[in-house]
Order: sequence, then structure tokens, then C-alpha cells
Amino acid sequence: MKTVLKFMIVLAIIGVAGAAAYQPALEYWEQRGKITWDTAEVERGDITRYVNSTGTIQPVLSVSIGSFVSGPIVELNVDFNDEVKAGDILARVDPRLFKANVDRDEATLATREAELERVEAQLQQALNNYMRGKKLRRTNQDFMSDREMDALVFEVKSLQAQRKLAKASILQSQASLETSRANLNYCEVTAPVDGVVIDRKINPGQTLAAQFQTPELFVIAPDLREKVHVFASVDEADIGLIQKAKAKGRSVTFTVDAHPEEVFDGEIEQIRVSSVATQSVVTYPVVIGASNRDLKLLPGMTASISFQVDATEDVRKIPNAALRFYPEDVKFVRQSDRHLIDGSAWKNKSATEAEDEENANRTAGEKAEAQKKKNQRHVWVVDGDRLKAVSVTTGLTENRFTELAAGELDVGAALVTGRKE
Repeated sequence: MKTVLKFMIVLAIIGVAGAAAYQPALEYWEQRGKITWDTAEVERGDITRYVNSTGTIQPVLSVSIGSFVSGPIVELNVDFNDEVKAGDILARVDPRLFKANVDRDEATLATREAELERVEAQLQQALNNYMRGKKLRRTNQDFMSDREMDALVFEVKSLQAQRKLAKASILQSQASLETSRANLNYCEVTAPVDGVVIDRKINPGQTLAAQFQTPELFVIAPDLREKVHVFASVDEADIGLIQKAKAKGRSVTFTVDAHPEEVFDGEIEQIRVSSVATQSVVTYPVVIGASNRDLKLLPGMTASISFQVDATEDVRKIPNAALRFYPEDVKFVRQSDRHLIDGSAWKNKSATEAEDEENANRTAGEKAEAQKKKNQRHVWVVDGDRLKAVSVTTGLTENRFTELAAGELDVGAALVTGRKE
């Protein structure tokens, strides 16, 4: 009897202890199995939208300098990166043959001028003879026959023709002399503008052959220290934003690999209408002007460009992670919001695939209207042990935040960005 009583007492004690521990244990397991969410707060600040692209730095103007004459290079006065002034002699072609041509043409011209003097002397003598003959015939008709008089007349005409020919020969010799002198001057290759030599394509002793085409000897970039151009390729989807940015005079910033810690400023100078299609991707060239006083920007460098296309100040901002979040299962969502995800296409395919499939069957007007409604979104907040959807209208988007254009969210509101593991 005592044994049974003891056993009953032990059971009672165990029962009381179990009853006392049940509620804490139940609460413990509930807390352990409870889902927790990562959140991010709605903030207030500025939003700046950028369009990123890449481009190549080029001089504003590149002047190619060639040689009009052929021959060995006997003098080379400049090298890469030298700064030159207009009129400076960059190189000299061997002038001996061209100097000989000048001497030959000068001698030919002197010969033609002497020939003219001889013809004019003979013409003057013939004119004198003709005048004497006329005078004799006036004195006595029988002193000179008609035949003798005709000989005097045609001698004068013949010498007058020879004088014209001699004058034409002088003009021809003068033209040949001018050509030879010009070719002699072309032996000196001079700089047509002030600038920096960015390319040199010849070496001392090299022989030029300019019979068929003018060989390129140097490339000079005028005002390279003042300004350079950055040629960017912008996708057709973004070119409208670039046009608006140019109209508003918004800034452009870029970096180059040679100076990764430095940000360079520029401005949009031109949006060219000549499109470029590469593998069905259409881009448009955009020309950006930038100062280059320190000569840090060199031709051929690759630039990483950011176009500031729009900006707002002092607005509510939603973390982009909150816009990307979507509940995995309807059981996490309160009953009134489950229609937003029940049977949604996201369960079976990506949003991109679903959107592409839907857009393929839309008219142009429907696509434009859908684009206007694209900013109607939902974000999620914790409501007790479930998630609650909040409708928002988004505005400008930048790297980490998106403008909250409309919606019942205050600054500091916690938005769900994911599930804690």
C-alpha cells in the first residue's frame, strides 16, 4: 500500500512539473519555428539617375601630314609627343634632284627670253626694210617690184608670228620653273597647324614614293592640351534620355583605367543620328567634350562614362532590394493579399519570360499603356506573423534606391527584403 502511494505521489509530481513546463516549452518551439525577415527602411534623400556606357578618347581634330614629292629622308626634326608650331619644318626630303630641275628650268627660261630678243631684233629690221620699201615706191613706182614688196610684207608677218611663239615659250618655261620651285619647296615637310605629334610613320634615311598616292608621314593633334572628345556608344533604349540630358545641360562624368582614382567631367556636344547595328543591337554615337590641360587623357584610352539623365531632391526612397522581394509561398501572406500571388506566372517561369510572352501579343498602344503602368508595384511589410502588401508608385531609380512617388509609407518604415536563414 505504501509502495502504491509513493508511486502515485511521484506521478503527481511529474504531472505537475510537466504541466508547468508545457507552456514555456510550447512557446519556445513556436519561437524557434517562427520565420524572421530581413528588412530595410524607407529613407529620405536625393535620387540621381544615370545611364552608363563606354567610349574611346580621341583628339578633337587629327591632321594628317604627307609628302608631295619622292626621295630619301635626309632630315627628321620631330619625334612622338613633340609640340610643334605652324610652319615648323618636320622633315626634309633630299632636294638635290629638285634643285637641279630648278636650275635647268631657269636656264631654259633664259634661253627662251634670249630667243624673244633675237626675234624682236629681226622683226625690227624687217619693219625697217618694209618702211624703206614703201618710201621708195612712193618716190618712184619702178624702184621696187610688187614681188619684192610682198617679200618684205610676209617677212614682217613671219617674224611677228615667231615673236608670239617666243612669248608663249617663255610662259611655258615660267610655268615649268614654278613647278620645279614648288617641288623644291615641298622637300620641306612643314606643320600646317600648332599641335602635338601623336604619330610618326617615317624614319631617317627612309625613301618616299609619292607617285601614286601621298604617303602619310605625321599625325598632329591641334589643341590636345585644351580639349579632347570622348566617343560613346549609347543603346537606342537610352538615347531618348541622353537627348533630354543634353537639352537640360546635365553633366557627364567618366573615368579611365590610367587614372582610376580620378573622375573627369565633360559635357554632351553632339548626338549623331548615324546609327550602328551590331548583332541586332542598335547604338548611337554620342560625342562628349572634356578639358585636358594636364594631358592625362590620351588618344585611344577607354572611358567608363556615366550620363546624369535626371535627378530629384529630398524625396522618399525605397531600397531596391525591397522591390525585388516576392513571397515564396502564400502561407506567409495574409489572407487579403494572397490574390496577388495565387496562380501567378512567377511560379512557373521567370518574370522576364512571362513579360516577353505577353508583350509579343500586345498592340503598340497596349505596350505603351503597359509601360506607363510599369511603375505600379507592391512592397511587403511584416503584419503580425504574416506579410502585408503595400501598393506604391515608383519614380527615378538609381543603384540602391528608387524614388517613392506615391504610396502610404513613411520614412523609417521597415520593408521586407528577404527571409533570414
